[in-house]
Amino acid sequence: MYVGALSLDVLLGDVRSLKQKRSVVRPVVADLRRKFSVSVAETADQDLYRRAKIGVAVVSSTAAHARELMDSCERFVAGRPELELLSARQRLFNEEED
Repeated sequence: MYVGALSLDVLLGDVRSLKQKRSVVRPVVADLRRKFSVSVAETADQDLYRRAKIGVAVVSSTAAHARELMDSCERFVAGRPELELLSARQRLFNEEED
């Protein structure tokens, strides 16, 4: 069993309030969850209205499939016109690691 963790740091476009931020981030989170069947949430920078950190968790039987899912999620977010992907960090864990 492999567990992948993807952390995405994004800059939001023309957003001037936390309410507008929610209206941009929520659809991205929902689309990732629905399209890729992954666990996803806004994990940091909730008090900043132009920045967001989105965390994605993947569980898979193979490392290759976990990496493929994380790459797909990263490309999906990078392709969204309403935000700019500043950085992405992937980590992969397996059950033999302690």
